[in-house]
Amino acid sequence: MRVHLLVNLFRPDAVKAAVATVDLLRQKGIAVAADRESAAAIGVDSATPDEFPVCDLVITFGGDGTLIRAAHMCAELGTPILGVYYGRFGFVTQCLPHEVGAAISQFVDETATIEERMMVQVDIVRGGKVVASLHSLNEAAVQRSATTRMLTFEVLVNGKVLSRYPADGVMVATPTGSTAYNLSAGGPVVDPSLEAMIIVAIMPHTLSARPLVIRPDAHIDILIETRGDAVLSCDGQSRLHLLSGDAVRITRSPRRTRLVCVDDADFYEKLAQRFQWSKGPKGIDV
Repeated sequence: MRVHLLVNLFRPDAVKAAVATVDLLRQKGIAVAADRESAAAIGVDSATPDEFPVCDLVITFGGDGTLIRAAHMCAELGTPILGVYYGRFGFVTQCLPHEVGAAISQFVDETATIEERMMVQVDIVRGGKVVASLHSLNEAAVQRSATTRMLTFEVLVNGKVLSRYPADGVMVATPTGSTAYNLSAGGPVVDPSLEAMIIVAIMPHTLSARPLVIRPDAHIDILIETRGDAVLSCDGQSRLHLLSGDAVRITRSPRRTRLVCVDDADFYEKLAQRFQWSKGPKGIDV
């Protein structure tokens, strides 16, 4: 068996936990490597980006952002990911630090639950041809550049015009991404076990703009009606500048992110904890 690690090097506690996990894996006779940045810090062999997803399990030490980095590298091959929580909010990471040993044992014993999460495919269409394709676990956002004023975005669903948004941008999020950028932009929280796409205008200059949840097999086209520079961002990992006349098409991706689940707390329990919904006035339990 082979396990690869990805570590948030800005978190000393995550680095320390990764080093301890390397010792644990080696005691079990499991081969270990890490991405280039993490390898030197935790004392293991380095894996190139192409080599990184070629393993039995990937373990991330950090927050949801670290796990999303791993998802971008692993989704094409479907490599399972165990996310160990060393972040601030942590909706996607599945494992608390003290659970790492048990989680590895469950995976080795083939008793761990693997949860599959929907992703979206994002195509840039230029002159009728697809010139770039990306895949996102959380969201794809088309936004004005920092030096451009408000733009008007036309959104089509299955070829029919849905709306025209004068806004800073338009986002299409997955249920997994509903608790990320979508949430801060005013979109709804959606159970991540569902399959759907969420359309949200970013800082709209109209009161009629409302978030919309649509079926997962729809296709969404985003066009820019007014002149100005725009950028396509996918999970905050990739940023591509769009040219005048480009269209962005978003569909359900054939790729899936596979998460190793060991946390007994379900999504609704996490919601209550993260948002403190179980607290009454002045933080009193209800």
